[in-house]
Amino acid sequence: MSNIEEDSSPPPRIHIQSPPPAPSATDGANPPLHTGGIAGILKRWKREDLIKRGSLGLRGIALLFSLICFIVMASNKHGDWRDFDKYEEYRYVLAIAILSSLYTGAQVFRQIHELSTGKKLVKPSVATIMDFFGDQIMAYLLISSASAAIPMTNRMREGADNIFTDASSTAISMSIFAFLCLAASALISGYKLSAQSSYI
Repeated sequence: MSNIEEDSSPPPRIHIQSPPPAPSATDGANPPLHTGGIAGILKRWKREDLIKRGSLGLRGIALLFSLICFIVMASNKHGDWRDFDKYEEYRYVLAIAILSSLYTGAQVFRQIHELSTGKKLVKPSVATIMDFFGDQIMAYLLISSASAAIPMTNRMREGADNIFTDASSTAISMSIFAFLCLAASALISGYKLSAQSSYI
């Protein structure tokens, strides 16, 4: 009988361990998935802001160089053969400097207005295309005018190096610097255009 009584005792209890709790949203070691999306958006906004400011800075410098080119070439009149308007190449440099000043001035005004007020004067898709083609066309015109005037200025300097040739060289240098700024701005505009097309 004692054996039967011993066998009728309840079976031993087996302890089953429960699975560990899922990490909470406040757990610093395992951040929630949605913070990656917010961080990506913030990083993209910072990048876009940096691109806007960089483009504005480059166009502002190009405006400065274009204005200096225009002023120096327009005032390069010293009588006799030393008048810029007697040479087609220098008139071309002056005309492109005026166009570049107008273009970069309008672009700088538009970008400052957009950054300060947050209102777009032109639709973003149209503005991106306009920036891309406008920067490229103006950059090509600037380097074209400088390339046309350099050979004649070098020939003049071989015969007589004076204030007229020095002023011409200064204007040509400013035109080249403006070209470099607009060429860099065109690269930024191309990146913006490609990024815009990838989001469409």
